[in-house]
Amino acid sequence: MSTELSPADFAKCIAARRAVDFIEDGMRLGLGTGSTAAFMVRRLGERVREEGLKVTGVPTSSRTAALAREEGIPVVTLEEAGWLDLTIDGADEVDGDFQLIKGGGGAHLQEKIVASASDRMIVIADGAKDVARLGVFPLPVEVICFGWQTTQKLLSEALEGRGHAGAAITRRMAGETPFISDEGNFILDLHLGQIHDARALSLVLNQIPGVVENGLFIDLCDIVVLGHEDGLVRIRDRASRTTREERADPDRPINAFADI
Repeated sequence: MSTELSPADFAKCIAARRAVDFIEDGMRLGLGTGSTAAFMVRRLGERVREEGLKVTGVPTSSRTAALAREEGIPVVTLEEAGWLDLTIDGADEVDGDFQLIKGGGGAHLQEKIVASASDRMIVIADGAKDVARLGVFPLPVEVICFGWQTTQKLLSEALEGRGHAGAAITRRMAGETPFISDEGNFILDLHLGQIHDARALSLVLNQIPGVVENGLFIDLCDIVVLGHEDGLVRIRDRASRTTREERADPDRPINAFADI
Protein backbone atom coordinates (compact mmCIF):
# COMPACT_ATOMS: atom_id res chain seq x y z
CA MET A 1 0.00 0.00 0.00
CA SER A 2 1.31 3.46 -0.85
CA THR A 3 2.11 5.72 2.08
CA GLU A 4 1.28 8.82 0.05
CA LEU A 5 -2.17 10.33 -0.38
CA SER A 6 -3.36 11.46 -3.79
CA PRO A 7 -3.65 15.27 -4.13
CA ALA A 8 -7.44 15.06 -3.82
CA ASP A 9 -7.27 12.83 -0.75
CA PHE A 10 -4.63 15.10 0.80
CA ALA A 11 -7.01 18.05 0.40
CA LYS A 12 -9.84 16.07 2.02
CA CYS A 13 -7.56 14.91 4.82
CA ILE A 14 -6.30 18.33 5.86
CA ALA A 15 -9.85 19.71 5.89
CA ALA A 16 -11.02 16.81 8.03
CA ARG A 17 -8.13 17.07 10.46
CA ARG A 18 -8.60 20.83 10.88
CA ALA A 19 -12.31 20.37 11.63
CA VAL A 20 -11.52 17.91 14.42
CA ASP A 21 -9.75 20.80 16.20
CA PHE A 22 -13.22 22.25 16.87
CA ILE A 23 -14.13 19.22 19.01
CA GLU A 24 -14.01 19.71 22.77
CA ASP A 25 -14.01 17.27 25.66
CA GLY A 26 -17.46 15.97 26.58
CA MET A 27 -19.10 16.74 23.24
CA ARG A 28 -21.85 14.65 21.71
CA LEU A 29 -21.00 14.41 18.03
CA GLY A 30 -22.71 13.56 14.78
CA LEU A 31 -20.26 11.57 12.66
CA GLY A 32 -20.76 11.93 8.92
CA THR A 33 -20.44 9.45 6.10
CA GLY A 34 -18.16 9.40 3.06
CA SER A 35 -14.49 9.52 2.16
CA THR A 36 -13.82 12.92 3.74
CA ALA A 37 -15.77 12.06 6.88
CA ALA A 38 -13.72 8.87 7.19
CA PHE A 39 -10.56 10.99 7.52
CA MET A 40 -12.34 12.95 10.26
CA VAL A 41 -13.31 9.81 12.18
CA ARG A 42 -9.76 8.49 12.01
CA ARG A 43 -8.31 11.78 13.30
CA LEU A 44 -10.92 11.85 16.08
CA GLY A 45 -9.88 8.33 17.02
CA GLU A 46 -6.29 9.55 17.30
CA ARG A 47 -7.35 12.27 19.73
CA VAL A 48 -9.40 9.82 21.78
CA ARG A 49 -6.44 7.45 22.12
CA GLU A 50 -3.61 9.96 22.45
CA GLU A 51 -5.25 12.78 24.42
CA GLY A 52 -7.90 10.88 26.36
CA LEU A 53 -10.58 13.00 24.70
CA LYS A 54 -14.01 12.03 26.01
CA VAL A 55 -16.71 12.20 23.35
CA THR A 56 -19.80 10.31 22.27
CA GLY A 57 -20.47 9.69 18.57
CA VAL A 58 -23.73 9.25 16.70
CA PRO A 59 -22.89 7.73 13.28
CA THR A 60 -24.91 8.57 10.19
CA SER A 61 -24.49 5.16 8.56
CA SER A 62 -23.55 1.58 9.34
CA ARG A 63 -20.20 2.18 7.62
CA THR A 64 -19.34 5.10 9.87
CA ALA A 65 -20.48 3.19 12.95
CA ALA A 66 -18.11 0.33 12.12
CA LEU A 67 -15.17 2.71 11.53
CA ALA A 68 -15.84 4.65 14.74
CA ARG A 69 -15.86 1.45 16.78
CA GLU A 70 -12.58 0.39 15.14
CA GLU A 71 -11.09 3.73 16.18
CA GLY A 72 -12.22 3.36 19.79
CA ILE A 73 -14.85 6.11 19.64
CA PRO A 74 -17.88 5.39 21.88
CA VAL A 75 -20.96 5.05 19.67
CA VAL A 76 -24.59 5.52 20.70
CA THR A 77 -27.88 6.04 18.90
CA LEU A 78 -29.39 9.48 18.39
CA GLU A 79 -32.16 8.51 20.80
CA GLU A 80 -29.58 7.69 23.46
CA ALA A 81 -27.56 10.85 22.86
CA GLY A 82 -30.46 13.25 22.65
CA TRP A 83 -29.40 16.64 21.29
CA LEU A 84 -25.90 16.93 19.80
CA ASP A 85 -23.28 19.63 20.22
CA LEU A 86 -21.73 19.31 16.78
CA THR A 87 -21.98 17.33 13.55
CA ILE A 88 -19.04 17.08 11.16
CA ASP A 89 -19.80 15.74 7.71
CA GLY A 90 -18.70 15.97 4.10
CA ALA A 91 -20.59 17.33 1.12
CA ASP A 92 -20.77 16.66 -2.60
CA GLU A 93 -21.31 20.36 -3.31
CA VAL A 94 -21.40 23.52 -1.19
CA ASP A 95 -22.26 26.99 -2.45
CA GLY A 96 -21.61 30.51 -1.18
CA ASP A 97 -24.87 30.51 0.81
CA PHE A 98 -23.82 27.42 2.79
CA GLN A 99 -26.35 25.28 0.93
CA LEU A 100 -25.29 21.70 0.25
CA ILE A 101 -25.89 18.68 -1.91
CA LYS A 102 -25.25 15.51 0.04
CA GLY A 103 -26.02 11.86 -0.50
CA GLY A 104 -23.33 10.64 -2.85
CA GLY A 105 -22.81 7.83 -0.38
CA GLY A 106 -26.52 7.18 -0.05
CA ALA A 107 -26.74 8.23 3.61
CA HIS A 108 -28.33 11.67 3.35
CA LEU A 109 -31.49 10.69 5.25
CA GLN A 110 -29.62 9.84 8.44
CA GLU A 111 -27.15 12.66 7.79
CA LYS A 112 -29.94 15.24 7.60
CA ILE A 113 -31.67 13.95 10.73
CA VAL A 114 -28.42 14.03 12.71
CA ALA A 115 -27.45 17.48 11.41
CA SER A 116 -30.90 18.80 12.31
CA ALA A 117 -30.42 17.51 15.87
CA SER A 118 -27.15 19.43 16.35
CA ASP A 119 -26.30 22.88 17.65
CA ARG A 120 -23.78 23.32 14.83
CA MET A 121 -22.75 21.59 11.63
CA ILE A 122 -19.26 21.76 10.15
CA VAL A 123 -18.88 20.67 6.53
CA ILE A 124 -15.52 19.36 5.38
CA ALA A 125 -14.55 19.02 1.73
CA ASP A 126 -11.82 19.46 -0.83
CA GLY A 127 -11.84 22.71 -2.75
CA ALA A 128 -13.40 21.12 -5.84
CA LYS A 129 -16.70 20.77 -3.93
CA ASP A 130 -16.98 24.56 -3.60
CA VAL A 131 -19.33 25.74 -6.37
CA ALA A 132 -21.03 28.95 -7.46
CA ARG A 133 -24.37 27.17 -7.88
CA LEU A 134 -25.53 23.70 -6.89
CA GLY A 135 -26.61 21.09 -9.40
CA VAL A 136 -23.73 19.66 -11.38
CA PHE A 137 -23.53 16.80 -8.89
CA PRO A 138 -26.69 14.66 -9.28
CA LEU A 139 -29.21 15.39 -6.53
CA PRO A 140 -30.04 12.21 -4.56
CA VAL A 141 -33.63 11.55 -3.56
CA GLU A 142 -34.39 8.61 -1.28
CA VAL A 143 -37.69 6.90 -2.14
CA ILE A 144 -39.51 3.86 -0.83
CA CYS A 145 -39.29 0.79 -3.04
CA PHE A 146 -43.05 0.36 -3.37
CA GLY A 147 -44.27 2.24 -6.43
CA TRP A 148 -40.88 3.81 -7.08
CA GLN A 149 -41.57 4.17 -10.80
CA THR A 150 -44.70 6.17 -10.02
CA THR A 151 -42.65 8.33 -7.70
CA GLN A 152 -40.12 8.80 -10.50
CA LYS A 153 -42.85 10.01 -12.86
CA LEU A 154 -44.14 12.43 -10.25
CA LEU A 155 -40.62 13.72 -9.76
CA SER A 156 -40.29 14.33 -13.50
CA GLU A 157 -43.54 16.31 -13.50
CA ALA A 158 -42.41 18.35 -10.51
CA LEU A 159 -39.06 19.10 -12.11
CA GLU A 160 -40.74 20.24 -15.31
CA GLY A 161 -42.68 22.78 -13.25
CA ARG A 162 -39.42 24.02 -11.73
CA GLY A 163 -37.69 24.61 -15.06
CA HIS A 164 -35.98 21.25 -15.35
CA ALA A 165 -37.98 19.69 -18.17
CA GLY A 166 -36.30 16.61 -19.57
CA ALA A 167 -33.90 16.19 -16.66
CA ALA A 168 -32.70 12.60 -16.40
CA ILE A 169 -33.62 10.61 -13.31
CA THR A 170 -31.69 7.40 -12.73
CA ARG A 171 -32.07 4.74 -10.08
CA ARG A 172 -28.77 4.27 -8.30
CA MET A 173 -27.21 0.87 -8.77
CA ALA A 174 -24.68 -1.19 -6.84
CA GLY A 175 -23.20 -3.21 -9.67
CA GLU A 176 -26.01 -5.19 -11.27
CA THR A 177 -28.53 -4.64 -8.47
CA PRO A 178 -30.24 -1.52 -7.13
CA PHE A 179 -28.48 0.35 -4.35
CA ILE A 180 -30.37 -0.03 -1.07
CA SER A 181 -30.01 2.54 1.71
CA ASP A 182 -29.57 1.65 5.38
CA GLU A 183 -33.33 2.16 5.71
CA GLY A 184 -34.09 -0.27 2.87
CA ASN A 185 -34.99 2.35 0.27
CA PHE A 186 -33.96 3.17 -3.31
CA ILE A 187 -32.01 6.27 -4.32
CA LEU A 188 -33.04 8.21 -7.41
CA ASP A 189 -30.40 10.62 -8.74
CA LEU A 190 -31.68 13.79 -10.40
CA HIS A 191 -29.35 15.12 -13.11
CA LEU A 192 -30.24 18.80 -13.08
CA GLY A 193 -27.10 20.61 -14.18
CA GLN A 194 -28.03 23.75 -12.26
CA ILE A 195 -30.43 24.46 -9.38
CA HIS A 196 -31.84 27.98 -9.40
CA ASP A 197 -33.75 27.91 -6.08
CA ALA A 198 -32.57 25.09 -3.84
CA ARG A 199 -34.90 25.98 -0.97
CA ALA A 200 -38.03 25.92 -3.12
CA LEU A 201 -36.97 22.74 -4.92
CA SER A 202 -36.38 20.93 -1.64
CA LEU A 203 -39.88 21.78 -0.44
CA VAL A 204 -41.45 20.61 -3.70
CA LEU A 205 -39.59 17.31 -3.78
CA ASN A 206 -40.52 16.35 -0.24
CA GLN A 207 -44.24 16.78 -0.98
CA ILE A 208 -44.22 13.96 -3.55
CA PRO A 209 -45.70 10.65 -2.37
CA GLY A 210 -42.99 8.03 -2.00
CA VAL A 211 -40.19 10.52 -1.39
CA VAL A 212 -38.51 10.02 1.97
CA GLU A 213 -35.91 12.79 1.81
CA ASN A 214 -33.80 14.71 -0.69
CA GLY A 215 -30.12 15.61 -0.58
CA LEU A 216 -30.47 19.38 -0.38
CA PHE A 217 -29.27 20.69 2.99
CA ILE A 218 -30.66 24.16 3.64
CA ASP A 219 -29.97 26.26 6.78
CA LEU A 220 -28.03 23.43 8.43
CA CYS A 221 -24.36 24.20 7.74
CA ASP A 222 -22.62 26.73 10.00
CA ILE A 223 -18.94 26.36 9.08
CA VAL A 224 -17.25 25.10 5.92
CA VAL A 225 -13.67 23.84 6.04
CA LEU A 226 -12.15 23.45 2.58
CA GLY A 227 -8.82 21.75 1.99
CA HIS A 228 -6.72 22.41 -1.09
CA GLU A 229 -4.03 20.36 -2.76
CA ASP A 230 -1.35 22.97 -2.02
CA GLY A 231 -1.96 22.69 1.75
CA LEU A 232 -4.20 25.75 2.04
CA VAL A 233 -7.22 25.44 4.33
CA ARG A 234 -10.12 27.90 4.01
CA ILE A 235 -12.59 28.22 6.88
CA ARG A 236 -15.88 29.98 6.11
CA ASP A 237 -18.21 30.99 8.95
CA ARG A 238 -21.87 31.62 8.17
CA ALA A 239 -22.65 33.63 11.33
CA SER A 240 -19.82 36.12 10.90
CA ARG A 241 -19.71 35.91 7.09
CA THR A 242 -15.94 35.71 7.31
CA THR A 243 -13.35 33.55 5.60
CA ARG A 244 -9.91 32.87 6.98
CA GLU A 245 -7.03 31.01 5.43
CA GLU A 246 -4.50 28.76 7.13
CA ARG A 247 -1.77 26.37 6.08
CA ALA A 248 -1.78 22.73 7.09
CA ASP A 249 0.65 22.32 9.98
CA PRO A 250 3.89 20.95 8.49
CA ASP A 251 4.99 19.83 11.97
CA ARG A 252 1.94 17.59 12.39
CA PRO A 253 2.56 14.89 9.78
CA ILE A 254 -0.29 12.88 8.37
CA ASN A 255 -0.22 9.18 9.21
CA ALA A 256 -0.66 7.90 5.68
CA PHE A 257 -1.17 4.30 6.79
CA ALA A 258 -4.10 5.37 8.97
CA ASP A 259 -5.50 7.93 6.57
CA ILE A 260 -5.60 5.98 3.31
